[in-house]
Amino acid sequence: MHSAVATRILVALLLGAVAAGANLLGGLLITQRQWSRRYLKYFIAFGAGFMLGTALLEMIPASVKLQEHTWSLVFSATDTVFVFVLAGYFLVHFFEHTVAPHFHFGEETHQEEVSHAHASYAALLGLVIHTFFDGVAIASGLLVSTWLGGVIFIAIFLHKIPEGFTVASLMLASGQSRATAFASSAILGAATLAGMALMLILKGTVADALPFSAGVTLYVAASDLIPEVNREHNVGMAVLVFLGVAIFIALKMMFHVGV
Repeated sequence: MHSAVATRILVALLLGAVAAGANLLGGLLITQRQWSRRYLKYFIAFGAGFMLGTALLEMIPASVKLQEHTWSLVFSATDTVFVFVLAGYFLVHFFEHTVAPHFHFGEETHQEEVSHAHASYAALLGLVIHTFFDGVAIASGLLVSTWLGGVIFIAIFLHKIPEGFTVASLMLASGQSRATAFASSAILGAATLAGMALMLILKGTVADALPFSAGVTLYVAASDLIPEVNREHNVGMAVLVFLGVAIFIALKMMFHVGV
């Protein structure tokens, strides 16, 4: 039993380190000018589809099963799950529309919107909220099953490089140094690890944390990534979104995983 727990914690640390490293890679790519946004948009489109599939077809159903073992005077298990999903969704919505209203994924090209340093730091704060709950989501999934933790990790990894790319781009557009831009991507990685660590400490809250992080994941996919896909007027981007969902479903069928 102790060996299984230790193994799961080790896997969590490994996946957290890889996810945080993807944030760093995204920051490095923009500060070193080694990658074009043309490639970034493919990650965004495919990641949006995979994240939607993960949140709607795995995280939320798994959350309902967890809540069935708890008791509530007011809500049914399903109602309780969706209360937490809405709470997670609106938490990110609140931060993005108050703290960082001009934020969007991708390379920042509208310098007038982030000409002041506080705008870029506000966007960094908004992204820290995202990445903290990225860590919570991965750890929550692993506490339920290796499969769930694995697919949540894949979904999150796919938008980690765009996150690091975006925050570094915002810093550069606001006049910050390349060192500061790269450091901002490192902060995102650290927030992911912090979310994982907190969740591993508070294991008993997984029944609430999983649907809450599902709401955050749903917001990032539907309200952050899909609008970026819609900026691109070609059918290939839509196909990549569908492909992301299709591959998630194929993986689920391949491993015969039921919710």
